Amino acid sequence: MSKTLLVTDDAMIIREMIKDAAQAAGWTILGEATNGQEAIERYAELKPDVMTLDLVMPEYDGLHALRGVLEHDPGAKVLIVSALDQEQVLKEALQLGASDFIVKPFDSPRLVAAIDALHTARLAAK
Repeated sequence: MSKTLLVTDDAMIIREMIKDAAQAAGWTILGEATNGQEAIERYAELKPDVMTLDLVMPEYDGLHALRGVLEHDPGAKVLIVSALDQEQVLKEALQLGASDFIVKPFDSPRLVAAIDALHTARLAAK
């Protein structure tokens, strides 16, 4: 069974790190987004099993994206990947319905464990 991921971050190096770790663990990368509005559009188009989401991005931020994705799919599994200095925004994201978070910089095993756990939770909810 394929495990699909949408990667959202404005920094290309972070997107590449997430994609490399996920692909090595058997995930299929459906797409990428570089800002919040693009993330909403890509989520609606691709319907991934799990989505990673940065909180601080240009144009539309991660909270905008989270609201839009959850409006489209209340059961969406969204992993916040953000720096710890965004503590208040992170709390707001979790209150809005983000599934989990990991702090940048992250290590690959922690990232993979988090997206795998969200995938398992999504399957259990079906």
